Amino acid sequence: MSEENKTDRQSIKSQSSYEEESRLRRKRLRRKTTISYVVGLGMAFGGLFLVMMLAIAVYSWIDGKTGETDALLQQTLGNAQAAGLYTQEELDRQVAEAVARAQAENAQALEAAANNRQEEILGEIRVQLADGQSTLETLRPLYPDDVVLVSGGKYHFVPIRRDLAQHGYLQENLQVLENGRFQYMENGQVVSHMGIDVSKYQGKIDWEKVAADGVEFVFLRLGLRGYESGKLVEDETFQANIQGALAHGIKVGVYFFSQAITAEEAIEEANFVLERIAPYKIECPVVFDVEKVNSSTARMNQLTPQQRTDVTIAFLDTIQAAGYKPMFYHNMETALLLLELDRLEGYERWFAYYGEELYYPYAYGVWQYTEKGRVNGIGGEVDMNIAFKMWE
Repeated sequence: MSEENKTDRQSIKSQSSYEEESRLRRKRLRRKTTISYVVGLGMAFGGLFLVMMLAIAVYSWIDGKTGETDALLQQTLGNAQAAGLYTQEELDRQVAEAVARAQAENAQALEAAANNRQEEILGEIRVQLADGQSTLETLRPLYPDDVVLVSGGKYHFVPIRRDLAQHGYLQENLQVLENGRFQYMENGQVVSHMGIDVSKYQGKIDWEKVAADGVEFVFLRLGLRGYESGKLVEDETFQANIQGALAHGIKVGVYFFSQAITAEEAIEEANFVLERIAPYKIECPVVFDVEKVNSSTARMNQLTPQQRTDVTIAFLDTIQAAGYKPMFYHNMETALLLLELDRLEGYERWFAYYGEELYYPYAYGVWQYTEKGRVNGIGGEVDMNIAFKMWE
């Protein structure tokens, strides 16, 4: 064989090897490309699956009904298989619809629960009224954040102001004795003091018997202003009562039944009181009685809460400036509807409420709990009080 032929055969062989190697490289490249495509497609499907699962989780979280999640998942996957892949817009719409359905179902559930509770409350009201409870007794436990009262033939629901001073007395510490008298206990000891308030309507009083019956203090009506005439009048029994009470060791305070319609008139009333108590030892407060008169012609009934509070402060400040302890007398209607109670935070309070419940939330130092009390030395009924402290 010639060298030339040998060389040609080697060249042909080398070229064939090169072509075979190129073919193999192209085959490997196609395989690698196919694998990458499959992996990428798998990742895309996996990401879409995670998004769908997140949408289902959102619906399940809002609805709170985990038992329905599997069914929703199967439905969503079935829809995905039938319709192909969701676009982002379609997925957003599916999530929004799921949320809307959950909210609608929750709203229906809340409405049903509210209707059920309403039926329960109505049932409780029917039972309590049938058992003889008053409407007020029935309503009050249902509105723990309000003071419920009746005035002018209407029920009033007055929100309790937590920023005002509260009394802090405990119902379990209140004792009602067999004779109907109240006393307040702390650590097994009686800490309250028994008192009465009197005027000409109690007639002639035997103060020796009153003192022997355990009365520790008394508020005497010193006088009043005519609710139509506006005239200042001294109570006709004041002098006899103050002398008799002091002579038998009973501590004395006084009250004035006001019909002042201006601060000037309130100051006039205070000076009227100060002139008459000057000769006597007054250990208990001097009280401004600012309650409402049940007469359409009463002078004070025309006042706004601001104006009534203005005249109250004018009286109390005049008494305090003279060195006495000022106090105002009120009931729930007066406090909540006729006065601006927040402006009277700094003054002592005498509260009237005829019941055994410590219902009224705000602070007071004296509680007038009945107008039908009985005390030896007094012929008829008399107002009874307990004081939660005694004045020096």
